[in-house]
Order: sequence, then structure tokens, then C-alpha cells
Amino acid sequence: MKADSKIMFATMKPWKLFFIVAMPGMISMFAMSIYSIIEGIFIGQKLGEAALTAVNIAFPMIFINFSLSDLVAVGSSVPISVALGRKDEKTANNIFSCAIVMIFIVSVITGTVMMFAARPLASLMGAEGQILDTASRYIQTYALCSPLSTVFFAMDNYLRISGYVKTSMFINIFCNVMTLVLLLLFLFVFEMDVVGSALAACLAMCCCSVLAMIPFLRGRALLKFTRPQFSFRLIQKVFTCGLPVFLNNIAGRVTSILINLSLMTLGTKVLGYGGGITAVAAYAVLLYSADMGFSLLYGMSDSLSPAIGFNWGAGDYGRVRKIAICNYIGTFTVGVIFAVVMFVFSRPVVSVFVEAGNTALLDLSADAMKIFCLGMLFRWIVVATQSFLSAIEKPFYATILSISFALVSPVIVLAVLWSWGLVGIWFNSFGTALLTSVIGVILIIQVQKEIKRISAKKEIREKECL
Repeated sequence: MKADSKIMFATMKPWKLFFIVAMPGMISMFAMSIYSIIEGIFIGQKLGEAALTAVNIAFPMIFINFSLSDLVAVGSSVPISVALGRKDEKTANNIFSCAIVMIFIVSVITGTVMMFAARPLASLMGAEGQILDTASRYIQTYALCSPLSTVFFAMDNYLRISGYVKTSMFINIFCNVMTLVLLLLFLFVFEMDVVGSALAACLAMCCCSVLAMIPFLRGRALLKFTRPQFSFRLIQKVFTCGLPVFLNNIAGRVTSILINLSLMTLGTKVLGYGGGITAVAAYAVLLYSADMGFSLLYGMSDSLSPAIGFNWGAGDYGRVRKIAICNYIGTFTVGVIFAVVMFVFSRPVVSVFVEAGNTALLDLSADAMKIFCLGMLFRWIVVATQSFLSAIEKPFYATILSISFALVSPVIVLAVLWSWGLVGIWFNSFGTALLTSVIGVILIIQVQKEIKRISAKKEIREKECL
């Protein structure tokens, strides 16, 4: 189940490495998206439009909770990979051990805040009445399980770094199977509402967090637990490297809140009384439908990130470039195919999330999907570039791209297209991806110039040593 990651990252042909590393990563993320999609189907078909709206309002807060832990996980993965590339196992193990402690502390704090602030936060995001009550209980369920469930995604990163690529994939698949079984049990046997969905996901993640720790606890993984030695420099590096992804996630949630509030306003204005709930539910349908495509892009890029970081640390810039090209070609292929499929089959796709007879929500969601899916034609550039910049320790560039994609560009597009009503919000995905991809191309060109300068200096030093 385990491959020698150092040999694999350093010597394997780039395209072979791509299929061995990226494909399991895509399958893992795909498996995770399957749960999300099925959750959306069950909620939409069994609990209805109001439940979809409540979950969509609550999810930004839940995502922020996971984003804080992801900050440490991603932020530590980059220096760990670079340290391994420099053959400094002691430093890599210390960063790994410190990161686990930091994730636990952060998750306890954020879980506590979510537990007591769930209702006022949901209210600020536009929830009222029964939707406010449902959204609050959904948030609190995740808050209770936060200390252990948030470790799950971090351990996935560390398994892949240690060469347990297939193990990571199988644990992710098992997590989703377990979640689906519990979801069926809670919703159809115990007749629970959306809290049953949240509880199913949390219990499965907690269980799989323990499973993912086993190779490390037994001392068989490349990374090993040591007595953590904290330092200001270590914490600063972890937070600096993880900041782009974190800011992207946080900014994205802020944008989601703004879009939900806009949907409430414009939905009522365009569709009449109750139209705001229908508009938010339609947006939830779009996100559930597109989750599979997003997960494939991120799964591919995240899986190749350790290999890029390893070779960057080893100074093999030519190999870094070849692996990055494989990633760009792969994400381009996935992005275009997904956009075409969503455009052609928009109505059949969205219909699986909408309860029978709700033609208003079905028509609105189907029309919106034909516009929303166009963002995938450019989103692959953003995802691949952000992952690449983070992997080669360019946090400033990655942060620029993240903030642009998650907050600046969508807010600009939202303001510019406000007069278009709901259509303007459906176009937000396309406009945001287009604007940010231009910035991404500019940043990549700049990085290529820097790599050429570094390579030239390296060649001069090598010649002087001869």
C-alpha cells in the first residue's frame, strides 16, 4: 500500500507519476464529492427546498471551521515536502508533530465558538424562523465533533506525503461509504432532519481520523511523531504557507454569505414573496451539482503538490516544470469536459436535487446551471496555478491569486452585474474565473522568469566548482 515517496517524486517519469499520484487523489476527492452529492439529493428530495436553503446558509460557517485546520495542514505540508527534498527528516518530523498539536488546539477553539454563536451567526446570514433553527442545529452538530473530525483532512495530506497514496484513497472511500450508510439510517430509519446528515458526516470523519493515524502511531510512515519543538519561525512558516489556501477559503465563505444575502434580496424582487428561499435553494443545487467537478480539479492539484514541493526543495527546477505541465493539462481536460456535460445535461442533473413537483425550483436551477457551469472553462487555471505557487513556497503570489478568486473578483462581478438580477449572480462564477485566470497567467510568467534566473545562477556556480 506504501510507495517510496522520495524515490517516486525524484525519479519517476512525470506522466507516470501523474497517474500514480494524481489519479488516486482524484478518486479520493471524487468519493468525498459523491457523499456531498447524495446528501444534496436526500435533503432536496426528502426534506425539500427549505432544508436546502438552511444547509446552504449554514455551510459557510462549517467550512470556515475546517479552513482553520486546513491552514495548518496545508501550511505544514509545504515545508515538510521541501525539508524531505533537502533530506532533512528531523525538521520534517518536527513540523508534522507540531502541526497535529496546532490543529487540535485550533479545532477546540473554533468548535467552542461555533457551538455558542451558531444562532446569531445564522441570523446574520439571512436565516429566519424555521430555517434559522435548522441552520443553527446543523452548525452545532459539526461544532461538537470539531476536535477530531477536522484532523481527518490533515491526515490525508500527511498520508500522501509519506507515500500512502492508495491508503489515503481507500480511507476516503470508506469514509464516504460509512457516511452514506449512517445518512440512510438517520434520515430514513430515525426520521431525523438535516442534523442527521451532519451527524453522519461527523461520525464517519472522526472514525477515519483514527484509522488515518494508525501508520504514524505504529511508526511505519515516512513521517514520525516526535516531541514537538515549537518556535516562532516554525509557526510563522506554517501560517505563511497555509495562508493563501486559508484566505481563499475564508474569502470564499464571505463571498458565499454576500451571494446568499443577494439571492434573498433579488429572489424576492424577481420571483415575489418566498422567492428569496427559492433562489438560495437554486444556488445550493448549483453547488451540489458542481461539487464533483471542483473536487476532481482540487484532488488532482493537491495530490501533485508534494511532488512539486519535493523537487523544488531538491533544486530540480526542470522536473518541477514538467510535473506542473502535467497538472495543467490534466485540469484543463477535466474542466472543459465537466463544463460541456453540465451545459448539455443541465436539467437532468439538477432534477435529482429537486423534489418532484417543484417546477419553479427546477426551471430556475436548470437555467442557472447553463450559465454557472461556464466558470469551469477557466477555473482549472486558477486551481492549478494556486496549488503550484503554494508548493514552491510563493505564498505572496498564491495569496494574491486566492484573494482575487475568492473575494475581490466575485464582489466586482456581483456589483457590475447587479442590474442583471439573478442572471448576474449565475454569471458570477464565469466572470470570477475569467478575471482571476488572467492574474494567474501573469503570476506564472513572473515565476518562470525567477526560475530562469535561479537556474542560470546555479549553472554558473557549478561551472566555477569544476
